[in-house]
Amino acid sequence: MTDNAVQTINLSKIYASVNGASPKPALDKISLNIPRGSFFGLLGPNGAGKSTLINILAGLVIPTSGEARIWDYDIETDMRAARRSIGIVPQELNVDPFFTPRESLELQAGLYGVPASARRSDEILEAVGLLDKADAYARTLSGGMRRRMLVAKAMVHSPPVLVLDEPTAGVDVNLRRQLWSYVRHLNEQGTTVLLTTHYLEEAEQLCDTIAIIDHGKLITCEATESLLRKLDAKEMTVTVSEDLSFIPETLKHFNVELKSNQRLRICYPPSKTNSGEILGAIAEAGLSVTDLVTKEAELEDIFLSLTSTSDGR
Repeated sequence: MTDNAVQTINLSKIYASVNGASPKPALDKISLNIPRGSFFGLLGPNGAGKSTLINILAGLVIPTSGEARIWDYDIETDMRAARRSIGIVPQELNVDPFFTPRESLELQAGLYGVPASARRSDEILEAVGLLDKADAYARTLSGGMRRRMLVAKAMVHSPPVLVLDEPTAGVDVNLRRQLWSYVRHLNEQGTTVLLTTHYLEEAEQLCDTIAIIDHGKLITCEATESLLRKLDAKEMTVTVSEDLSFIPETLKHFNVELKSNQRLRICYPPSKTNSGEILGAIAEAGLSVTDLVTKEAELEDIFLSLTSTSDGR
């Protein structure tokens, strides 16, 4: 048994061409190792190939070439075992309007062969905040409630791998926090979580490792902290008590912008310049600092930088 919950090796998918156009790969030799117990983020623009990858893992799309394993089970030669090892929360709100949440979970558990004595329908509904709606028809639930019901359905067979495909789309802030609290708990208990999201701050806060794909290709895959350091950019905004009409001579060798007559913005690479040097230059100019704000590189900046490079822009 390997240390990977999910592994893909040169995984490719090419869809049939339309109107004689040359087919472009939706996935182009993607090789990923998702460690057991990790909280793994999969990011990319619309059409990057994220959903194709997830659909291959779910058994809904047949790859053109390459291999994929879930919990060491090959998705083609050990199909049943691989599918038992994964729970998928899809983007689409595909719920049966005439089933209640409890009925939906019981049916899902039956499809996975979970015996009645081992089912945890009410426990799971309580965890996702739907126990009070257990006997309400799904058609009466809000979009956020339906989203949480999909999470509950994915958990009925206690899979070691949980895939969340844009799980908080259309979910309000309070429900989002509740959902992430539950998913964090699952991860702490050993469940491997694979997340795709357009909310980059979510990936930054939740994921220990992030992969970015664009145009079907893997752009990067590394620890979140390492990825954030990659941009090597930091911003400092300094407010001084004196009025300024120009940038002082001692600060001119830094990348400085005069935002107002009392506010300076300095952008600098932390690997080459430390904040003490900048503050020393400000003091040397005879300025008195009244306020100071620093801003680290954000995942959004790195995401835009990497995906624009991959497109040749």
